[in-house]
Amino acid sequence: MTQSVTLDALDRRLIHALQIDGRASFSRIADVLGAPERTVARRYHRLRSALVVRVTGLVDSGRIGGLDWFVRIDCAPDSADALTAALAQRDDTSWIAPLADGTRLTCMVRTPAPGPAAASADGGRPLFDHLLRTPGIRDVEAACVLRPVAGVGGWAGRTSALDPSEQAALLSSTPRPADDPDELAEASGWGEAEARLAGELARDGRADVNRLASVTGWSAATVRRRVAGLRATGVLHFEVDVDPSHFGFPLEALLWLEVTPAALGEVAQALSRHAAVAFAAVVTGRASVFAMVQCRDTDALYDYLSVELAALPGIGRIETALVRRRAKRAGPLLLPPSSAATTTPAMTARRPGGRGRRRP
Repeated sequence: MTQSVTLDALDRRLIHALQIDGRASFSRIADVLGAPERTVARRYHRLRSALVVRVTGLVDSGRIGGLDWFVRIDCAPDSADALTAALAQRDDTSWIAPLADGTRLTCMVRTPAPGPAAASADGGRPLFDHLLRTPGIRDVEAACVLRPVAGVGGWAGRTSALDPSEQAALLSSTPRPADDPDELAEASGWGEAEARLAGELARDGRADVNRLASVTGWSAATVRRRVAGLRATGVLHFEVDVDPSHFGFPLEALLWLEVTPAALGEVAQALSRHAAVAFAAVVTGRASVFAMVQCRDTDALYDYLSVELAALPGIGRIETALVRRRAKRAGPLLLPPSSAATTTPAMTARRPGGRGRRRP
């Protein structure tokens, strides 16, 4: 569990700066924030050691031949906690949320794209097959992410502390690779070393270059070039992992929207502008849109459903579920493994090179 920490104005400005560029130096951030570098560094390390804030590197699954899925699992009440703990230890899962009713949970799962490579992964049996064979699970419903439409650059609730000129200052000094065709072709490549790099950045998006060089076997110069190249081609981006309750929005709800095809584009555009929406995507399945929303309380959730969503065309049905807690967010689980996970051994398999993923 995270410690009880109250974010002040400087903390919020620091978090916004890190969302813009998770690997910006403390000196560069300090210049933009108008605060001493030592103060900025001390604030970040305090928040990170308290498990309040973490910068994590995420990989766009589609750009390396993978798929993201939002999975809903219906399970017996006495197996929900053990299943949650086991799933949280896997490298191919993120955004694990037991729901308030105590019998369901949701998570994001990354799999290889369909084909021969997928058939050989994880012993030839995908995670969905493991889930269906796990005692205590009654039903599994998986929806493939076709396109994220909101929240990819960070939830608006934590990206409103810096003014436009400060944001521009950070963006303008973010290092970019040269526009050389050969370098850009190299930047889009993906292999075992890149997977190790992504795994380390998922644990700590601000890991220093020497640490990344040790993990990958590359030189420091190669690490800098590959990180810059992967960012430039959209394979790698950085997310600030912080509980929205620290911003005064403790209530999280998951929404599944059935939207007519003709209205899908308009609904997606509207969701990208809604302040309550932390993440939304067009997905396969009965509901064509999945969204995560953050609210101050149930009254605020009601207002969002009855006013902003109600004003959108083409929404035929809305299913809403309240999140009880977050067992895992975007990056790998950093807490010591729970002993409860040992009760579901089928879930403990890990997919190599699969730690980074798109955030909600």
